[in-house]
Amino acid sequence: MSPTSHRITLLGKPGCHLCDDARAVIARVAGELGVPWEERDITQSPEDYEKYWEMIPVTLIDGVQHDYWRVDEQRLRKALTG
Repeated sequence: MSPTSHRITLLGKPGCHLCDDARAVIARVAGELGVPWEERDITQSPEDYEKYWEMIPVTLIDGVQHDYWRVDEQRLRKALTG
């Protein structure tokens, strides 16, 4: 599977400094590998808020939880490139 066939989702909320850090790592890795990514605000979804509020930021790859609290750049790259 090529990196561009994946999709990264960052779950966070406004004012979250760890989310800012995660966003920077994801943007860098996704940009270098050509992977699309999106960000979702958990305060806009009762389901996301209930499931993830203690874990943000949460990184999903193809809808599956990959990381939470911190994004490890090397681990993210490995997951996307095989």
